Amino acid sequence: MSQWSLENELKALDGWQLSAFSVAVTERMFPNFALFSTLLDFGDRHQVRSILDGVWNKLGNTGATMNFEVQQSNVEANMPDLDVFEMYGASPALDAMVALYSTINCLLEPNRTEAANVGNLSLECVATFIEVTADTDMSDEELLRYISHHDMMLQEESFQEEVVKRLAAAKNANAGLMGELKKLAANDGISNIGVSEE
Repeated sequence: MSQWSLENELKALDGWQLSAFSVAVTERMFPNFALFSTLLDFGDRHQVRSILDGVWNKLGNTGATMNFEVQQSNVEANMPDLDVFEMYGASPALDAMVALYSTINCLLEPNRTEAANVGNLSLECVATFIEVTADTDMSDEELLRYISHHDMMLQEESFQEEVVKRLAAAKNANAGLMGELKKLAANDGISNIGVSEE
């Protein structure tokens, strides 16, 4: 699944499924923010974690309530300014927060474009990481080929496909399904670019 087919993949999903896809992709990006937050003493990763959990709980119909309009300003407050933080780690941390913001948008008003934005944001985050860590002697064509065949990119694509497949097969949102998706997305604490908070 590459970026141009993600929109097509998401045609199988509707309503809550789009929000669930978004939160699963965001969950997988969360350690990028958590690590940055810890290393640079930036933002409030516990607050971000609880907002992310709030989205999962809402989708799992656990009865927990959260004012998501209010949480959006909290998410914005945790977005690192790339003009202030010039190191690479700020970029995936920001991507994770933008993804969470879009996920909340999707939760408030299900939107296929918003869900596709989250999926593409994660794919771009992975592509940038591969590029940053790649051999600098490659031509543009070689680099593009290297990125598209890289293990990390293939893993992210297959992860997103798996989430879509599970959601498309689900009749309704429930705590069991959300628990499974959250576990899959959490990936033992390893993010889409292979970092963990530890």
